[in-house]
Amino acid sequence: MTFVDAALRLAGVSGLAFGWTPDIFWNATPAELGALVQALVGETMAPPAASDITRLKELFPDG
Repeated sequence: MTFVDAALRLAGVSGLAFGWTPDIFWNATPAELGALVQALVGETMAPPAASDITRLKELFPDG
């Protein structure tokens, strides 16, 4: 996917998700768009620690 393709897709998604017009999208900063996306998805969890994965593998072996 090229930058142009990705930008056009993101412009369309921002219109659907946030009601943005193309003018609003093209004048927004990446930080503004990122803040809206973060508010939409909420807090993200940190990935599990390696020790947690090891412990789970011991508790639930696939072998």
